[in-house]
Amino acid sequence: MGHAPAADTPDLSTVRPDVDALLTAFLDRKTRLALGPETAPLSTELSRLLQSGKRLRPQLCVAGWHAGQGHGDTNGVLHMAAALELFQAFALIHDDVMDGSDLRRGRPTAHHALAAAYVAGGGRRSRAEAHGLSAAILLGDLALVWSDELLHNGLGGKALTRISPLMDTMRTELMYGQYMDLLSTDRLSDDVEAALRVVRYKTAKYTVEWPLRLGAVLAGATPGVLDACSAFAVPLGEAFQLRDDLLGVFGDPAETGKPVGDDIREGKATVLMALALRQATAAEDQLLRTLVGSPDLAEGDILRVRAVLERTNARQHVEEMITSRRDAALSVLDQAPLPAAATRALREIAQIATVRQA
Repeated sequence: MGHAPAADTPDLSTVRPDVDALLTAFLDRKTRLALGPETAPLSTELSRLLQSGKRLRPQLCVAGWHAGQGHGDTNGVLHMAAALELFQAFALIHDDVMDGSDLRRGRPTAHHALAAAYVAGGGRRSRAEAHGLSAAILLGDLALVWSDELLHNGLGGKALTRISPLMDTMRTELMYGQYMDLLSTDRLSDDVEAALRVVRYKTAKYTVEWPLRLGAVLAGATPGVLDACSAFAVPLGEAFQLRDDLLGVFGDPAETGKPVGDDIREGKATVLMALALRQATAAEDQLLRTLVGSPDLAEGDILRVRAVLERTNARQHVEEMITSRRDAALSVLDQAPLPAAATRALREIAQIATVRQA
């Protein structure tokens, strides 16, 4: 950790172990400084959640630093990358509470895990659900606070002054995106642009654009490099979320770690659903509006909705949108003023982000 590879040789394979080592050391220190054993479930659950995940944001952050021709000690960029992962944990925990999700990455979501810990510690089963939800909200808040602390631990002076306002903007945009998602849930519409706007602010910008730009800004990138980062990142971020929408409906639960059909049961107003409504017959439109958003749908009902998504070519259209956005992102790299090795790293990330099963 904190090694200093040459600026022209970015190795993304080292990002995960370096970031994981930082997170483990940080959380171990927090556990030792905890108020007492009664707070142990919080750090235990956060550590469990952080054990898995794609580490896409840290990889993009480090790739951005190399794109901006960062060199020397990597301690600062790795701390920022780890802070982004803690921020992601905050977002996931609160998202699962809002969506009422049961599983995350193949394991019980934080609110369910904390409810189980409460009962195991002698709490009443009748209070377990309410306790789990309340504790998960606090855990998400704690992850947000610790994300900021980790950032301050790694950056100082002028670097922190440059980065902090950008972090604030990223966080604000995510909150607005989550709220827009909340507003559109269970309000099916054929407005594809409205669904894409949610995608941009809930996922695309904070998953791809901001991590990449933050790394580049930390390295002192030129305006031309920063513009190229955004031009690459926004279409790729949209493609990433569109893939997520498809996996939520057609994916393999063994790969995604989440039950198939949750987006259907929750009534998510995705691009996939908007496209289906645009092409649906009257009967298909009625079926979608009747079933989508019903929390107790049986497997057969999920299959009926999926069949409509296939018949209207909505699934195929989303696949085409993913391909076109990935191609647009890659075409930016053909002309971008980036080091060749950084360009290769970003091409690798683009492939991983859009051709995946989880």
